[in-house]
Amino acid sequence: MGGCRVLGQASGGWRRGLGIRATSTAAGFGTKARHQLQRRGASKPSDPPGDQPFPGLLRPGTFSREELVDVLRAAVVDRKGPLVTLNKPQGLPVTGKPGELTLLSVLPELSRSLGLGEQEVQVVRASGKEASGLVLLSSCPQTASRLQKFFTHSRRARKPTATYCAVTDGIPVTSEGKIQAALKLEHIDGVNLVVPVQSPSRKDIMEGVKRTLSHFRVVATGSGCALVQLQPLTAPRR
Repeated sequence: MGGCRVLGQASGGWRRGLGIRATSTAAGFGTKARHQLQRRGASKPSDPPGDQPFPGLLRPGTFSREELVDVLRAAVVDRKGPLVTLNKPQGLPVTGKPGELTLLSVLPELSRSLGLGEQEVQVVRASGKEASGLVLLSSCPQTASRLQKFFTHSRRARKPTATYCAVTDGIPVTSEGKIQAALKLEHIDGVNLVVPVQSPSRKDIMEGVKRTLSHFRVVATGSGCALVQLQPLTAPRR
């Protein structure tokens, strides 16, 4: 997940506004995967760094299936039994129209690349196209079904199933509490991004603005910043 600024209501308030740069607890978009992207683009012209509004954004239309499989294989961060966890880059959709390059469309090739043979992995849980983040895959249908039921039950019961780490610009007044924020999807520079909405009206809600709620806990503080753990209880639906 890339850098972002979240404006919302935090119980207890903030000393300087809530500026959050989110980092994955599994080391962000993997170094090997970034190198794959760099090597893949080395022979093709690219925009100067200053002209790239979202560095690290993956644009599937510029990749072949083989190149995307290489990037995803390099993005694997953990394998245990039938479970495979990889860090999906921002911009890669999980599903799409027939013929589009998506995570689901290359799962057969990815499974073979990971040495699973005919045991094709399936998606258990994944972040949306607008975000980078961990994707949980399983080569066992029974395991995948049990985990999907667990996530569905937890979501309905509003029990957190994921923990994120963030470095904040400013230190929360309280060591733990809740963050309430209204978010919406906005098309910026050709990319759909989740952005905050301050004081949303009823019309905003009708037009797709979603109210979200997260728990936070301060783990450590430094000079004007803090390391915070966040557990989303609700999220904007894509």
